Amino acid sequence: MTSLKRVGPKVAERLAKLGIFTLQDLLFHLPLRYQDRTRVHPIGSLRPGAQLAVEGEVERVEVKFGRRRSLLVSLADSSGRILLRFFHFSNAQKQALGRGVRLRCFGEVRNGPNSLEMVHPEYQAVSSGATLEVEAHLTPVYPTTEGVHQLTLRNLTEQVLALLETEPKDLTELLPEPLRQGLAMPDLRQAILYLHRPPPDAPQPLLLEGAHPAQQRLTFEELLAHQISLRELRQQQRQTRAPALLGDGRLRRPLLAQLPFELTAAQQRVVGEIERDLAEPVPMQRLVQGDVGCGKTIVAALTALQAVEAGLQVALMAPTELLAEQHLRSFRQWLEPLDLNIAWITGRLKGKAREAQLERIAQGEAQLVVGTHALFQDDVLFAGLGLVIIDEQHRFGVHQRLALREKGANGGHRPHQLIMTATPIPRTLAMTAYADLDISLIDELPPGRTPVQTVVIPDNRRDEVVERVRAGCAAGRQVYWVCTLVEESELLQAQAAEASAESLTETLPELEVGLVHGRIKSDEKEQIMARFKAGEIDLLVATTVIEVGVDVPNASLMIIENPERLGLAQLHQLRGRVGRGSVDSHCVLMYQAPLSANARQRLAILRESSDGFLIAQKDLEMRGPGEVLGTRQTGEVQLRIADLVRDQGMLDQVREAADQMVQHHPEQAAALVQRWLGQRVEYGRV
Repeated sequence: MTSLKRVGPKVAERLAKLGIFTLQDLLFHLPLRYQDRTRVHPIGSLRPGAQLAVEGEVERVEVKFGRRRSLLVSLADSSGRILLRFFHFSNAQKQALGRGVRLRCFGEVRNGPNSLEMVHPEYQAVSSGATLEVEAHLTPVYPTTEGVHQLTLRNLTEQVLALLETEPKDLTELLPEPLRQGLAMPDLRQAILYLHRPPPDAPQPLLLEGAHPAQQRLTFEELLAHQISLRELRQQQRQTRAPALLGDGRLRRPLLAQLPFELTAAQQRVVGEIERDLAEPVPMQRLVQGDVGCGKTIVAALTALQAVEAGLQVALMAPTELLAEQHLRSFRQWLEPLDLNIAWITGRLKGKAREAQLERIAQGEAQLVVGTHALFQDDVLFAGLGLVIIDEQHRFGVHQRLALREKGANGGHRPHQLIMTATPIPRTLAMTAYADLDISLIDELPPGRTPVQTVVIPDNRRDEVVERVRAGCAAGRQVYWVCTLVEESELLQAQAAEASAESLTETLPELEVGLVHGRIKSDEKEQIMARFKAGEIDLLVATTVIEVGVDVPNASLMIIENPERLGLAQLHQLRGRVGRGSVDSHCVLMYQAPLSANARQRLAILRESSDGFLIAQKDLEMRGPGEVLGTRQTGEVQLRIADLVRDQGMLDQVREAADQMVQHHPEQAAALVQRWLGQRVEYGRV
């Protein structure tokens, strides 16, 4: 980068914040939008909201004193006049803008108090008798960062484009000609030149949407590079070895016999897919998706038993203590009658109790280890880890998942991985973001689950909601009351829940009210949940810690305060805590008015649908893939140009092209990955 004029170490450091390290990165740093400086418009034709260039003569200059001092310059041409307003100005600037001076200005036209205005336009003086050239193409507006001005980015990009004209080989075309022609795409150099220097008549709406053929050409190439890199990772995984877990069924048969329910056809299908994977000597990498309440936990238990039957240990990792505890309870209930030894590791386990658990794991005495991210701390050593089960994996960072997998690296073997999520990820997105995983779908709910009726009401009708709680409990039902807060602080969430519990206890003295939040000790939380499950607590006030894993069939009403603060998927997860029995169940979303248009739309989607996949698709469209996949903080799927929501229509073509490239053009495929991903391929090792 420092080979360019005006790029010293300081500027290079700032450019790095934009992901610009090489000349090629500058070419792929595309404009967000464009300004039209290719024409000078008559002042009389201006309309508010337009961004354009005008030229005229200064008629009058004055300094106006009000709440804010401003410099007002009246500019006129033969068709009309406009006011230029400057809040920040110097005396020298005021002197230079004298009556009769000719100016070329560019800015946004707005409605002022008395006439049309431009606030702080860019301007330059035009010498008497001279004519200023207009721009030959639309002016790009680039994404920028502190200390890097638009003019700097334009100047640097112009330097690189000039080099490109003399050295076209610096930007190699990596898509094979037949593939490009089949997709009717422009070549890379043409596309790059067009996007940095669009002609005056370029279709700006199309460019703003990212739908212009030149943009789609680059989008396709970026998605293709991601797809190829994930295929390569999958290939690498296929070359590593894993212990073949050929269980004999001696534990699974009695478990299935003692269950009070039959597995659904979908559960049986997924168990079969996993069973075949585990029997192979290559590491299983399977993602099991299923809507809230579809029965993923029993699938995980059967998977764990296959590994234990083969003489190896299993680690199950959950993102929160509450969810880990719920898994521990389910597994103890199902597996302890089979004489299985289960260990428990979380951050709160300290001293001798922790040492005792670590000893059991290291000796191989504990066949199943359940815990939170504390499982991958250095002092947790396994005798023989054959299977890792990760629940709600998008809540974990890449490095955390990698660390747990490394614990099973034994004599060149890797453990098998089963990843579970109740956040349904739309098919197209899953096949792109998780192209290195096999995907199984539990697309059927167990019989007896009733759809939950959802209503949306403002919090000024709180008294009606409280009466509804009273009536529900009087009829022998139980209720959840969920408190949400914007702040991530556990302390503030706990205080909000405590205040709600206090006020509800006062208003409903005849009810037994329980309280659960993130700051309550584990054993106390477990007691409260056990009492709620046993029907001793009528109304459970909780924070969103109960989002996953709690199963109380008699709970048929849930109130969620301030639902507008949560994402769609999280609301759907919470709602999944009711409707687990055969009685009609309801969820009341009690919002604070006024609602934004976006929040209103989200709550309407939730009211109208209970289909997790439809909700996930809408969540994706409204919040973007980074939020839905939980990759904001994990460094995955960071796309520079493509947008997985906008461009999902081309993903099938991308997958076909990836097959062709890997098979017939492996060198170009590798160069493509290097171009778009550089050093960022490491995340896929998980």
